Amino acid sequence: MKPKISREQKALLLKRAKFLRSNMTDEETILWQELRAKRFVNAKFYRQKIIGHYIVDFVSVTHKLIIELDGVQHIEQQEYDEKRTQYLNELGYRVIRFWNSEINQNLDEVLDMIYYELSPSSF
Repeated sequence: MKPKISREQKALLLKRAKFLRSNMTDEETILWQELRAKRFVNAKFYRQKIIGHYIVDFVSVTHKLIIELDGVQHIEQQEYDEKRTQYLNELGYRVIRFWNSEINQNLDEVLDMIYYELSPSSF
């Protein structure tokens, strides 16, 4: 169920994704250092990847796992996030979310949760 995206929409998404990759938050940078280049349990992750009409923070396409980092702005956009997550779930992705503070205060625990989600028993 791939949504139809016009060339203009796709161009805007690509431009936005490039911008986001070049302007990652501190927390995204910290997590990316752990996930990039198959450093984390040899899983291939992408950052700021376009899926449908959305740009996700991190995704392992092979494992169908999306990782989202949320800052305070997400408190006021919970309905949007729920709709987005539902759409991504319908495409077969599992979405896990972490608050930025979790990256700063409990990175090992966050990595443990990601490891669990990547393990075959969690599928």
